[in-house]
Amino acid sequence: MKTFQKAAFAFLLTLLVSGFSGYQVGDPTEPTVLEQLDIAPVWAGHPVGFALLTSAPHQYVAYYDADRQMTVAHRQLGQKKWDYQKLPTRVGWDSHNYIAMALDKAGHLHLSGNMHSDSLKYFYATKPHDIHSIRRMPSMTGKAEAKTTYPEFFTAPSGDLVFAYRDGSSGSGNQIYNTYDIKQKSWRRLLDTPFTDGEGLMNAYLRGPMVGPDGFYHIVWVWRDTPDASTNHDLCYARSKDLLHWEKSDGSPLRLPIKLASAEIVDPVPAKGGIINGNTVLGFDAQKRPVITYHKYDQQGNIQIYNARREASGWKIKQATDWTHRWEFGGGGTIEFEVGVHPVQVGKSGDLTMAYRSKGAGNGLLVLDPVQLKVTEKRPYPALVPTRLQNPESSFPGMQVSFREDGGKSPVKGTHYVLRWETLGRNRDRPRQGPLPEASSLRLYQIRE
Repeated sequence: MKTFQKAAFAFLLTLLVSGFSGYQVGDPTEPTVLEQLDIAPVWAGHPVGFALLTSAPHQYVAYYDADRQMTVAHRQLGQKKWDYQKLPTRVGWDSHNYIAMALDKAGHLHLSGNMHSDSLKYFYATKPHDIHSIRRMPSMTGKAEAKTTYPEFFTAPSGDLVFAYRDGSSGSGNQIYNTYDIKQKSWRRLLDTPFTDGEGLMNAYLRGPMVGPDGFYHIVWVWRDTPDASTNHDLCYARSKDLLHWEKSDGSPLRLPIKLASAEIVDPVPAKGGIINGNTVLGFDAQKRPVITYHKYDQQGNIQIYNARREASGWKIKQATDWTHRWEFGGGGTIEFEVGVHPVQVGKSGDLTMAYRSKGAGNGLLVLDPVQLKVTEKRPYPALVPTRLQNPESSFPGMQVSFREDGGKSPVKGTHYVLRWETLGRNRDRPRQGPLPEASSLRLYQIRE
């Protein structure tokens, strides 16, 4: 898959691990399972993101085991036996505490996770492709690492590893980027300043950077004033060729850190206007123009999906749905999403397609006219995984199926790997009382697309 297509695919599978139980997508040509492997029993009391990374001939999985302990499994492709290494950290009840994992150019494994406004938890394998050499490191740079959240690894144009995280808390935090010097085996700041600055009044919830078909790195984000999810506002955008120099969509430079007053605002959605972090996604049309998909309330107060495309005259915004229900969200903690949006992609006929999920309006795939962005057709969305994998095997009440797409790449063309496990749904990061389900089976599937 191309970089942006793979990101879109991974995001849709992420919907399945974000509280969207019973996500059904139907198509006569279902994907085929080529391989199925059990990995280990895992914690099922609440959902929290795991990580899968394929780099032939190696494959790694990071997860929380049945006792909530972070664990790494490794195998050689073609082998059915896994090797395991437990790490010295256990997850509580917070669904923010997912695991991020990456390999550097020398084959050393890097991991981070189990933190929500906590001190940085960062692990490093001192030997290439050796999970038993993984050690917790005391710091990366030693600065702004006391209240970290949302770890993410990605690759710079140079091929060097980059690590992103939020320093601070919801409503008051800054986005930080570090880069890894493989010769010195040390981290330093990629940028001399935070990427965004909420000035103590807000923080940015970013999606990206992701490499688009135009060769730029693209980022979209919303600002949020407090831990209350309803206080998201102002959809924004930035792009860069090198991750160092950033600009608006018209090519004018952006000075870092980006503040609300200096940001390029695509849609000035107010707080309590129906926009939320996590549902602002980026796709591209056939002319390689960015298209941001998100939702907000219409004039009647109903929740609607919108697409914003950068055209010659600026951002053109077009409503994609005509729903008659409202998703009233708010409060703190990890919430159950009643709406999910998928990035716009170019269809085989040249039209644009956009998948969505709605508790109030069902699931589907919208076909958009490539010129006007008007909806011309609604279809069922093609299955990303076989239907039999979408339904819980457990009979424990409230169980949901979680999936995680591969952060690497299958060496077999036309196939991809995916993790599957089952948990109870989100509970706003609070402990559950009463009986809990038994550990569920974490499985790896190789699927023909």
